[in-house]
Amino acid sequence: MTLIQLLLSVVAILGAASLFTNSIEILGDRLGWGQGAVGSVLAAVGTALPETMIPIVALLGALIVGGDPSVSSEIGVGAILGAPFLLSTLAMFVVGAATLGFRHLRDSGAEVSIDKRTAFRDIAFFAVFFAPAAGAGVVPLPFFLKVTLAILLVGAYVFYVVRTVAFGGEGLEEVPEKLWLWPFSDQPPLLAVVAQVLGSLVVMAAGAHYFVDGVEKGSASLGIPAGLISLILAPLATELPEKFNSVVWLGENKDTLALGNITGAMVFQSTVPVSLGILFTSWSLDFINVLSAALALLSGVILLVLLLREAPLKAQYMLGFGALYAMFVVVAAYEIAF
Repeated sequence: MTLIQLLLSVVAILGAASLFTNSIEILGDRLGWGQGAVGSVLAAVGTALPETMIPIVALLGALIVGGDPSVSSEIGVGAILGAPFLLSTLAMFVVGAATLGFRHLRDSGAEVSIDKRTAFRDIAFFAVFFAPAAGAGVVPLPFFLKVTLAILLVGAYVFYVVRTVAFGGEGLEEVPEKLWLWPFSDQPPLLAVVAQVLGSLVVMAAGAHYFVDGVEKGSASLGIPAGLISLILAPLATELPEKFNSVVWLGENKDTLALGNITGAMVFQSTVPVSLGILFTSWSLDFINVLSAALALLSGVILLVLLLREAPLKAQYMLGFGALYAMFVVVAAYEIAF
């Protein structure tokens, strides 16, 4: 029964991701936004909502329902730090693997043809925001400094959004002619486009929720420690929307949208959810949490170096980010087991 739940959840996420990419491109075109803005803001924030809900629900649940605050804090911190780590490592690996898989169908073959300026801006913002936020979990800060840092992080993200929209890059190419859930031949009204965007997000969020629920049930029956779920499997499940949307766009030669969907989510996850963690948890990071943050920042630095090179960004380079994720899984499993 648990296996069926997992399979149905993945099917729901995949189907909703296809509907989302179809409608978000049409919405971006209606708004007159460039590829960078659509990928890094609209798509990134939209598909980041499922995993962002986990720490919010965990933290609010302890306050409203009266659950164990220490357990809720642990779940919240794990989900907050797990998202940017997975995006900067495993998601980049998926980009490389999908590019190689579609290489015979793509105009650029095994090269990830992106707007390097947009990608560099996203990763640079991520590194600048995430480094002090993670550092605050290592070096104890008085509460007023935590509040100040949280406000700066949220303000920085607002600045990022404004700047991204203003310099969104080239306009969208090959905008879908038809909204898939609009049964009529005429151009769909803006309300119908927005309805498909929101509806697909709801399905993605529900699919991610039931996937996590299925993983938790499976871990209980198999005797896998719950800590492993909060550190690795739960964030992995809730990050599936970003990966599926990017795979769809890579198959359609829309590399800037595909990578921007991930890098934009990295910026969002390193600011807004992190500010919640700083304000509403002890934000005292243990070894595993510090390791995930350090590997995420290392991944960002490596990607910045690749983007600074004049040579094309090859898919083979992106596969290397999977090694950082594998390293973390091994260390986390060892820490939990021993």
